[in-house]
Amino acid sequence: MYPKEYIQFLVHFNGDRDYFECHELLEEYWKESNDKKKDSIWVGFILLAVSRYHHRRGNFKGAKRTLEKAIKILSLQENSSSIMGLEPNDLFALLSKILSDIDKGAQYQSINLPVKDPVLLQACITECEKKGFIWGHVSSVANSIVHRHKLRDRSKVIEERQEAMRIRKGNE
Repeated sequence: MYPKEYIQFLVHFNGDRDYFECHELLEEYWKESNDKKKDSIWVGFILLAVSRYHHRRGNFKGAKRTLEKAIKILSLQENSSSIMGLEPNDLFALLSKILSDIDKGAQYQSINLPVKDPVLLQACITECEKKGFIWGHVSSVANSIVHRHKLRDRSKVIEERQEAMRIRKGNE
């Protein structure tokens, strides 16, 4: 019913709070899917994870910018949000509160995406248990997943960006 990558996204988001992994999972899925639009629901969820990653690291400017983009995209996809097993009203109230907290310079706190579909919720909890995570646990700012981007091999990403720039310049 739901893509396995989405379930894994939720497991990491509400389980071990590895927002970098959330981003990686859905970005790969989005790139391989037929829905490569920048306003895809997948992009909204990717940006939400990136915002949480920035906020936890104390990058309030990046957290705000990406959260605002996420809210805009998810608002356009509100019916899809509901279809994706989340409670839209609770989701947008939560995102509004986070945006307000970021504006106030409040320190990062874990949040749980409001999964309303009982089948999806059970699938996520079961997968969490398999991985040794606790669904809904509170994460620490000092844990090892806070600075994961520094460990990433970015050569492929840089290569793709350079190629896209060459193509754009060739079309100008």
